[in-house]
Amino acid sequence: MSRRSPYTKVLKENQIREAHIKGMGDVLFKGFQCLRSSCKNFLFVRKDEINEEFEIECPVCQFKFKSGEETKFYDYKLENTKENKIIEEGEFAILHDDYINEAQEYKYCIVCNTIKPTYLFDKHSARASGRQGECRLCKGVYNSIKNQSRISDQHREAAQKRRMYLDLSGQHKIDSKTIHERFGYKCFKCGKDLSTVKSAIERPLDHTLPIYYLFPLSTDNATLLCRDHNGEKSGKWPSEYYNPTELKKLSVITGIDYDILQGKAFYNPDALDNLKNSDVVDAMLTKYSAYMDEIIKLRNRLLKETGFDFFKHSKIISPVHIAKADEYLKK
Repeated sequence: MSRRSPYTKVLKENQIREAHIKGMGDVLFKGFQCLRSSCKNFLFVRKDEINEEFEIECPVCQFKFKSGEETKFYDYKLENTKENKIIEEGEFAILHDDYINEAQEYKYCIVCNTIKPTYLFDKHSARASGRQGECRLCKGVYNSIKNQSRISDQHREAAQKRRMYLDLSGQHKIDSKTIHERFGYKCFKCGKDLSTVKSAIERPLDHTLPIYYLFPLSTDNATLLCRDHNGEKSGKWPSEYYNPTELKKLSVITGIDYDILQGKAFYNPDALDNLKNSDVVDAMLTKYSAYMDEIIKLRNRLLKETGFDFFKHSKIISPVHIAKADEYLKK
């Protein structure tokens, strides 16, 4: 669907923008606690300043993180209890490189001036950080102001776009209660207890295999996530988001083959087969004819990524629409 011309504008006055936030909208940080056990300090270090030969000093206790070095936490002995002898002994230590590498990424919100985990910012491929400048919370408040004048056509367009994808995926009504119970009312990613959460927005059901690839959401294959991790997972193939242990567990819970979950993304073959049926294609074109730009986007995406063109299976589509789609494809 083509972008509508702006019809409202939020005029901002007296906006707070602290000096240390200016120019930081796309700067990523690594956030981690000091490894000295007696120190409670939490450090934020610019990601672009952490190179292969790093040395980072805690400003509170002067503990130094150095590449190639490690911090010891205890001595150990591995004992063979049957033969009553020591097999191995050594030091239990954490390599500083591994500790820094696993640290969560953070960035500043240019609106509320706070530093937050990057998953609390929506994706934005055009920005250097890959995330929007304002956090999801600030964006939500902003949209609640702007959407007071949102016209009904926009609501309808958003709903119809989603409905079209759901129709193509073959999705049917699901039993949310069964899914919640299967996951013990806990977010699969972080284990957050969602049993007392009333809003479906705060405990969303994730398309384990993304709707982007035309896979349906069913009672059997859905994943229960908290709102934050649902936003973080959105659009990602399982192998891009979960670790191998999580993927194995997810395969058991959802019934989706482990090889599919840990493999590369692909389009739902059943949905593509349906789009080879002229009656199905023509019914879709007719039902969503008011949103032809969105149909064209889907056609061009499938053509680019799979070589499949469902327009060729239509008996009724006008050459005008095909020409328009081909022109978009050249851009």
